[in-house]
Amino acid sequence: MAAAKVKAPRNKTIELSRIEAALYLSQALKLKAPAKLSEVKNQVICQDCLKAMDFLPDKCVDLMIVDPPYNLTKNFGQNSFREMEAEKYLRWLDSWLQKTVRLLKDKASIYICSDWKTSLFVPQAAGRYFNLRNRISWEREKGRGAQNNWKNCLEDIWFFTKSKDYTFNLDAVKIQRPVLAPYRDSEGKPKDWREDKGRKLRLTAPSNIWTDISIPFWSMPENTNHPTQKPEKLIAKLVLASSNKGDMVFDPFAGSGTTAVVAKKLGRRFIVVEREKEYAALALKRLDMADSDNRIQGYENGVFKSRNGSVIS
Repeated sequence: MAAAKVKAPRNKTIELSRIEAALYLSQALKLKAPAKLSEVKNQVICQDCLKAMDFLPDKCVDLMIVDPPYNLTKNFGQNSFREMEAEKYLRWLDSWLQKTVRLLKDKASIYICSDWKTSLFVPQAAGRYFNLRNRISWEREKGRGAQNNWKNCLEDIWFFTKSKDYTFNLDAVKIQRPVLAPYRDSEGKPKDWREDKGRKLRLTAPSNIWTDISIPFWSMPENTNHPTQKPEKLIAKLVLASSNKGDMVFDPFAGSGTTAVVAKKLGRRFIVVEREKEYAALALKRLDMADSDNRIQGYENGVFKSRNGSVIS
């Protein structure tokens, strides 16, 4: 019998033993009837989102963050998603998007993740129900190159709102940059900048191009075996910008639970849905771990750091 594989000392990947998997999965919900908000608040629902959403309360969500399967053939736990023809994928997007409208408050914001190919479809599908505000493009540095094409290092996040009235906390996501021209006013005081340990710094409005994100890998404490896990830092920017403390964050394709974990760490409430039992259990374990460690790698003291490094400077 082969010996159990021993993890490298720096490998911090979150794993589940069989006992843990069973224990955490027993804590997940499966809805069979309309639920009250108190019954689903801060819960992981292990169920197909098309079924679960029918049982969630009206207008309970302030912020929805969605990372749906891209139109690629990929295995997710015990199931796989198969690439579809364009029209069929558009119908699939609409099948769950239309169910979210009822759940969202009038001032709700919506973020939908996509790759370059899926980006052709998201605004068509979601634009039927929501107001398009922007497209965030972020550098995804992880991945292998191709022999006959450009290496794909870009993903998009489409930003929508349900109405013209919505939350956007600009100060919460401003970027700290060095000052190239440190102007002073007539009294010699810094004009829109500050000095910190000899560095002249300014907080500036963030753009819709993000180059400071690191995909979770084996030495990062948030890493799991989910094939398309999004970084906590990435989700933190969305949560901070488009919700307030105590708001409800919803994710119908929760994966290993990053949206729920970040919402909890940042003082928001959450409802997340994940159909794969393994990932639902992982999400619950990560939520348990957040009770003793609420740090978000790359975000400290209200400032986002540069990729794998110090505070942006």
